[in-house]
Amino acid sequence: MTASDIDWPASPLEAADAAFAALTCDPEPMTLDLDMYGRVTGLPGGVVTLPALRDWLLAHPRAYMARDEVWRDLVRRARLDGPAWVIAAVGMAMPALRRYANHLCAGYAGDPDDIGAEVLTGFLTALRDRVDVARDAPYAALCRAAFRAGYALRQQAGEYTPVDNVDHVTGPRTPTLPYGHPDLLVQRAVGLGILDREDEQPYIDIRLGRRAIEPVAARLGITVDALRMRLGRIDTRLADALASGLLTGVTSQQAARELAGQAEHRAATRTGRATASRRTASKLTAPATAALAA
Repeated sequence: MTASDIDWPASPLEAADAAFAALTCDPEPMTLDLDMYGRVTGLPGGVVTLPALRDWLLAHPRAYMARDEVWRDLVRRARLDGPAWVIAAVGMAMPALRRYANHLCAGYAGDPDDIGAEVLTGFLTALRDRVDVARDAPYAALCRAAFRAGYALRQQAGEYTPVDNVDHVTGPRTPTLPYGHPDLLVQRAVGLGILDREDEQPYIDIRLGRRAIEPVAARLGITVDALRMRLGRIDTRLADALASGLLTGVTSQQAARELAGQAEHRAATRTGRATASRRTASKLTAPATAALAA
């Protein structure tokens, strides 16, 4: 079955399910090798199709370790290995997504497809950026995001209150420090040397943009764990700077010099590590190169 052979349904969820069916049908269905997860998970061994794996997970609702391992892998693949794995992840979650949509559509006066679209959007947003695969129960986090998105649409019609004229709205309008977009505080932190310039965009992408950490780490050429530790150290420095007023007030010359010195030390340390890593790689590859030359 190819994309051109599919009579695409109008419903977003039905269309996603049709795409999943196309990816998982003969003669070349998408599969996973369950042996890579280890026997400790309780999963059956060997290569299985995704629909068969979904059926197994549905039949074993208390196989928490197996579910976590499978979904960590699915999330990583969806983030790093292309759109086919995004569709695969949606298809694997389809029973839950349909259940949420049907529940939220009960008594809904609007178009049921709107609810389905919001449920799907919430799931995809969490899949792409929001769910941290280092934590337990990534599938539960994806499902919560999907349900909340659909629920928010249900609530919107009843809770939305229009304001005729914003000039008549009472209350304070002067922002308090730290005001402005958080990006401005990050830029000030870079200017003061609290945040290294090469870490500015990764920090904005992950901490402010809530993007997934795996693609960012791959782009930087470091491990996810290394990037997590780097971001944690940045969080600590920014929290200390906010608490001391460095990011929201006037910075003394002495404080600026100290921050610049700390930034230079971090840069020198990072450069030294990179140099050592290159030297190690060179030593490891030299024997192989010599052997090939001989």
